[in-house]
Amino acid sequence: MSRTVVVVGGGYGGAAVAKALQAEADVVLVDPREAFVNVAGSLRGLTRPDWAGNVFFPYRTLLTEGRVVRDRAVSVDPGGVTLASGEHLPADYLVLATGGRYPYPVHPAADTVAGALADLRASHRELAGARRVLVLGAGAVGLELAGEIKEVWPDKRVVVLDPAGELLPGFLPGVADDLRRQLDALGVELRLGTGLVAPPPGESGRAGEFTVTTTAGEELTADLWYRAYGSGVDADYLADGKLTARTARGKVEVTERLNLPGHPHVYAIGDLADLPEADMAGFAMRHAEVVAGNITAQLRGEQPAEVYRPLGHPIILLPLGTTGGVGQLPSPEGPFATSAEMVRDYKGADLFTGRFLDRFGPNAA
Repeated sequence: MSRTVVVVGGGYGGAAVAKALQAEADVVLVDPREAFVNVAGSLRGLTRPDWAGNVFFPYRTLLTEGRVVRDRAVSVDPGGVTLASGEHLPADYLVLATGGRYPYPVHPAADTVAGALADLRASHRELAGARRVLVLGAGAVGLELAGEIKEVWPDKRVVVLDPAGELLPGFLPGVADDLRRQLDALGVELRLGTGLVAPPPGESGRAGEFTVTTTAGEELTADLWYRAYGSGVDADYLADGKLTARTARGKVEVTERLNLPGHPHVYAIGDLADLPEADMAGFAMRHAEVVAGNITAQLRGEQPAEVYRPLGHPIILLPLGTTGGVGQLPSPEGPFATSAEMVRDYKGADLFTGRFLDRFGPNAA
């Protein structure tokens, strides 16, 4: 008798688990979107709308043997998932992979590919007409955005502002030094250790000249601003407590095998799992491998043996356009700083498009 695995959330981790298990069980993937979104490519889709189709991989080509239910989970219990439609999906195994919520344009607002592409084209027109751009947030998203803008429009003034006093805290000093050098070469202006007296008027990504004052007393005039900070965990469907309580960070406690304590058939991966590491796609996909291995063992009547070990130090691949960027990767001897060429080859040139073509099949391009 075949058993059912319900995967809630079709992001990096959830899509990988569903793909890996579709030959082992009846897999049901629950996600309101029409397609997997490679959010690593969203910012390039903003600056180059003719490239934006590369970001989207329809679920129909991902799951050739499984089933996709386009709906939102509103509650989860040990026996299954209740959807916004009112339907309850029974499950022998559950994988919670709803991940995080990031501001647009990193995560599209529309659930359809056509709608998301239309939004990116409209946002591109707003950006194309702006001479001066203010980016709030000097984390990976803000700096990648600055790099993509500068590659397409080198003459635009781009100012990145952040209350934090340093770039990439916690990473090797050489990584931050190289990043600052490359940003200077691109003409990106950094304002670190300072915030704004009042937020910019209007919406993020909507053109319209404005002037703001920093807490250091500087006045900055721009035509467009972006919010490149602030994310949340998508876990409202756990609020009723029918399955588990959330931690102080809004996440879910997991064991070393990534199942919920007391629930050997329920797993949480990606941003939702409360682990001592950053919320990154690469980690979510490592989680997916562990969970797929453990559920496969359980389906075969064996004890799950796959264990997840956090790396213990941060990693990053931060491209600045198609050719630049910085990185820090693990090795048996410890983390090491990568060259811009390695960042280009691993990520920056196509932002993982080739990898997902191999894994998920044709995209919307």
